[in-house]
Amino acid sequence: MLITVGSILFAIGVQGIVIHHQFITGGLYGAGLFIYYKNEMLSPGLWFLLLNIPLFLVSWFFVGRRFFFYSLYGVVIVSLASEMIRLDFGIQNQLYAAIAGGLICGVGGGMVLRTLGSGGGIDIIAVMLNEKFNFGIGKTYIIFNAVLFTFFISSFGPDLFIASLVLVFISSTAIEYVLAMFNKRKIIYVISDKNLEISRALRDDLDHGATFIKAIGVYSQQDKLILMTVTNRIQLKRIEQLVFTIDPNALFIVENTFNVIGASFSRRKIY
Repeated sequence: MLITVGSILFAIGVQGIVIHHQFITGGLYGAGLFIYYKNEMLSPGLWFLLLNIPLFLVSWFFVGRRFFFYSLYGVVIVSLASEMIRLDFGIQNQLYAAIAGGLICGVGGGMVLRTLGSGGGIDIIAVMLNEKFNFGIGKTYIIFNAVLFTFFISSFGPDLFIASLVLVFISSTAIEYVLAMFNKRKIIYVISDKNLEISRALRDDLDHGATFIKAIGVYSQQDKLILMTVTNRIQLKRIEQLVFTIDPNALFIVENTFNVIGASFSRRKIY
């Protein structure tokens, strides 16, 4: 369902906004748009499908079968939706169009990436390089898009180049937000002489687990126990209130974390 809805939403963003302003989206679909703008042969959806064929042939041997078929399904849906959907949201302002197009495409792309598949294209290359060589997924996107946008600015000038950069930036931000929407957690560190009492209150009053980290105070040179726990935004204030009720002098440190895998949080993706 996520692959289907996300792929269709991505195609709506492209067909309703992006293609009418000659923007490119980045990634392999962006390469398909670039080829289409240059020669007006076929369509962006068909170019995207054709460009994916060699990648799928390679990924069959290097990536899990489930990832392969889910990604193939995503590519087919994107290509079909691109062929069937004919829209024009009528946004004239180039900046507004870049923002709206990036938002719609980003939300759609993020929904697809929340699954155990992908939208094809550079996602396949990125996953293969990450699985086999531990090469960062983000680095793959940066390198490919840098090459793509270099060709784009030389052919279509700085205005469309900047507008497309805005679109890709908004799209990337939307993707990250969608990916983190249900996974983002808060890591809490509590430094206190009453951490044993605090941990018991966490367990008994809030039914919340925690972990002790052994540490040594720099000035006192005494052994200390740092209490660490992972929580969400709803529980954060409750834990804060509990800690400072027990020890008003406690040091309460909160950090954002993109994803927490394991235990009662989220399951690890196995492609």
